[in-house]
This record gives sequence, C-alpha cells and structure tokens, in this order.
Amino acid sequence: MNESTEPGGGRSSYLSFMLAGEEYAVGLLRVREIIEHRPVTRVPGMPAAVQGVINLRGSVVPVVDLAVKFGLPPRPITRWSCFVIVEVALDGQQTVLGLLTDTVREVLELGPADIEPPPAFGTRVRLEFLRGMGRHNDTFILLLDLDRLLSLEELLKLTAATDEAAAPAAPAPAAQAAAPAPEAPGNG
Repeated sequence: MNESTEPGGGRSSYLSFMLAGEEYAVGLLRVREIIEHRPVTRVPGMPAAVQGVINLRGSVVPVVDLAVKFGLPPRPITRWSCFVIVEVALDGQQTVLGLLTDTVREVLELGPADIEPPPAFGTRVRLEFLRGMGRHNDTFILLLDLDRLLSLEELLKLTAATDEAAAPAAPAPAAQAAAPAPEAPGNG
C-alpha cells in the first residue's frame, strides 16, 4: 500500500515522532489526528503493549504503547506525551488505534531516493514492523509499517475489547426482577 505519494515527484508525506530517543514516522495519510495524553481505561486480557482504551468523541479507541511493543520499559508520561490516532488494516477493514508517543516532531516529505531498506541489525524494532529508513537532514528515521505493527491475534483481541467497551451495559437480571419490598406495619 502506498502511503501518501504526491503526483509527479513520487514524494510521500510522513508524520515523525520521538520514542525513547529515536525518531519514527508513519505515513501521513494514515494519521487521523494527534491528541494530548489523557487517562486510559485498562482492559483485562489485552497484550502487554496495549495500554487500554480511550473515549474519542464517543468512539472507543485502543491505545498501543509503542515502547512496550518494541521491548522497552514503559515511558514516563510528560507534558509532551500524546496519542497519534492512526488507521490500520484488519481483515480488509480500517481499524482506528492510538499510538502513545513521547512527542510529535514534524511532517516530512521523502522521495524514493530518501528511503533505504530496513537495516538487518541495530534497531530496537523487529524488521517486519519497518517499511524502511528515511533519510532526512543527515539523520535516519525508522518508517513504521502500521499494518504489521500488531499481529492479527492482537488486533482481533483489540477489536473484540473495543466492541465490548462500546456496547451499552445491560441491567443486571437481579435488578430487573427486584421490586421494592412492602413496608412492614409498625407500632408507630
């Protein structure tokens, strides 16, 4: 899938962000928005990298801690911490996820000559999670492949948890059957 190619020049736009001192980027057309960090509701049974879910204007959005996904300890939350809300493909359908990042950097324009294959060693990220290495201003940026970042099993757990969290809670059966007890006659 092509990220966000501009006609004519073959250049693509990427949003870059920092995580544990390294710069990463995702295709700009996959980014829905960037929001400030807010409390996350934990969901039992989720993979370790999934922090939980947030409510985004009435929609339940799973949040992935990229540091944990890459085998690092969880990052401290700072005033610059934010969620990059992205779309990933799951069985042919677009699923919305929040990626916890240390800070967002900039929008980059990279052409085919600016992108190298992923290195065979020296990164914290497994090779299957990378689209390549972008060269920008004499530095390299790891370009993430969002569709491979989480396994199918992890994404299926996420969507099931999202569906459960979005469903309205049914009243408990005991509460439906319980009627107020009549008052006992008193001596009063």
